[in-house]
Amino acid sequence: MKAARESDPARRAAWLRAEIQRHERLYYALGKPEISDREFDRLMAELVALEAASPKLATADSPTRRVGGEPLSGFAPVRHEPPMMSLDNTYNLAELREWAARLERLAPAEAAAGFQFVAELKVDGVSTSLLYENGLFVQGATRGNGTMGDDVTENLRTVRALPLRLPAGAPPRLLVRGEVFMPRAEFARVNREREAAGEELYANPRNVTAGSIRQLDSRQVANRRLSAVVYQIADGPQLATHSGSLERLAEWGFPVHDSWRRCRGLAEVEAFVAAWRERRHELGFETDGVVVKIDDLALRERLGATAKAPRWAVAYKYEPEQAETVVRDILVQVGRTGVLTPVAEFDPVLVAGSTVRRATLHNYEDLSRKDVRVGDTVVIEKAGEVIPRVVEVRLDRRPEGSRPFHMPGNCPQCGEPVVRFEGEVATRCVNPECPAVRQETIRHYVSRNAMDIEGLGDERIAQLVAAGLVTDIPGLYTLDRAALAALPGWGEKSADNLLASLAESCHRPLARLLFGLGIRMVGERTAKLLAQYFGSLAALAAASEEDLQVVDEIGPKVAASLRAFFADPRQQRRLAALAAAGVAPPAVERPTAASLPLAGRTVVLTGKLESMSREDAVERLEALGARVAGSVSKKTSFVVAGDDAGSKLDKARSLGIEILDEAGFRRRVE
Repeated sequence: MKAARESDPARRAAWLRAEIQRHERLYYALGKPEISDREFDRLMAELVALEAASPKLATADSPTRRVGGEPLSGFAPVRHEPPMMSLDNTYNLAELREWAARLERLAPAEAAAGFQFVAELKVDGVSTSLLYENGLFVQGATRGNGTMGDDVTENLRTVRALPLRLPAGAPPRLLVRGEVFMPRAEFARVNREREAAGEELYANPRNVTAGSIRQLDSRQVANRRLSAVVYQIADGPQLATHSGSLERLAEWGFPVHDSWRRCRGLAEVEAFVAAWRERRHELGFETDGVVVKIDDLALRERLGATAKAPRWAVAYKYEPEQAETVVRDILVQVGRTGVLTPVAEFDPVLVAGSTVRRATLHNYEDLSRKDVRVGDTVVIEKAGEVIPRVVEVRLDRRPEGSRPFHMPGNCPQCGEPVVRFEGEVATRCVNPECPAVRQETIRHYVSRNAMDIEGLGDERIAQLVAAGLVTDIPGLYTLDRAALAALPGWGEKSADNLLASLAESCHRPLARLLFGLGIRMVGERTAKLLAQYFGSLAALAAASEEDLQVVDEIGPKVAASLRAFFADPRQQRRLAALAAAGVAPPAVERPTAASLPLAGRTVVLTGKLESMSREDAVERLEALGARVAGSVSKKTSFVVAGDDAGSKLDKARSLGIEILDEAGFRRRVE
């Protein structure tokens, strides 16, 4: 471990890069992690700090490149040599045997000796081409039309399963082909977030992957946590067999799934297909079939290809697993954000390895288009073999007297009328007192970027609501110390800490209160603009839609949403209760030309400031009229560079933009 204690920054950075890359391979390619996520994050944080302090230490293969960079203006074209051909498909064993029979006619001598095949699971993702030169990943491209694809190198750098540097002994030039995919768990996470936001769910992981990989902002791709497998050397060392190339790819650190098998004859291929028909549901990724290939690479050359597909390979596609069942009820769930979602409940049925009892119908349009009714016999399928969905209604079996489903006009939880805002698919309950909405409203109010009330996580909020101690935001400020301390897992110290944090929140800035109230279409920046312009909650509440639209960036929709909020008697009662509890944001002085010396200026912060937090620095700048941006461009007025400033500082220098250290920043704002 001498290298681990190396004091020289350059050598330490080199050791960190190698160690992080080793752990990435253990985790993503081999599935055998040696350290915890926290320990891995510490190694990464140390490397980030070293490279930020000395940018010249950063290398093209540094794991820090995986977080993504500045948005691109577009994708450059990439010509594929050799072309990325598609595969012919087979859908049953008879068709698979016909393919093998054609091979026998094309290569009778080899057929007599017995074909050697390789069977691999067909990952349901997006095909990519990866080029490595002198051991470094230099280019990644989409398949496109097979001849021309898009250069998505920066996006593929964020896929942690793919190595950025190959080990010693790898060929000087290596072109490999693989599949980028979204793991099942990540797909479920993304859809949970969309459901909470009232957005239509993604149908399957492949569609999300295809959209993600072509994002112009690689930081967004990094947030999607894509993974990959590699299955072919397209250009590189001359090997004898495909199975040998898979073994070599694994040795070089590529993610090669260990399910592949070398099969002697078609009978072993068919056994492989049968074995994985059910087992594939246990995998952490989607697979829709098996790819069967001739193992002998020289024989492949002789067999050649048709105009669109190689003769030496074929895809065996599993039929989508479906089942029939009967709809017994259609319920309406109310999500955390008030979105109403119809859910079909039916007789339990086994689909794709698990028992399904209900299926979300996404929204009223989806339900109406399919015309699902109680009593209908329906065909159920798992979208991407993850999310149960109704794919067909058997109209010939529809019972007499069935009636179309209609979305209720009132919330099933609180009975209040529901609304559907223009331009939105979702139907919502906007009653702030709705039990289904209440808990999320409280969670948002206490969050860090809103009123920043410590000691109230999701579990504790649920506990307070279940105990009847809190029914709405104002109830937080009337909590009883003894009742809190008596709750399971609390005690006097936890109660005191929460009450102290609540008392501190009474005087948070007006912008935080506005954001915390959860006014529709009012985010953090809009809340700051409103607070800065109107100065007090009373002035904002009295403003007309015309008055509101005078504020920079406030349009008709936001103005209408604000007026609806302040005109709602229930919101008026909530605000009165908060005021009675002592929630009184300090008045904000109305800006004047003299008080906004940085109006129209764009500022970028990078690095760590010693005398204030980043949040405080942003507030100081915005109070002076500046716009704080996240990236440096030609429109940047000046950059504030603290300790450990990174690539933003380099870009500012290259563009000749004014740079202030912390002392200079303080002089400027004071």
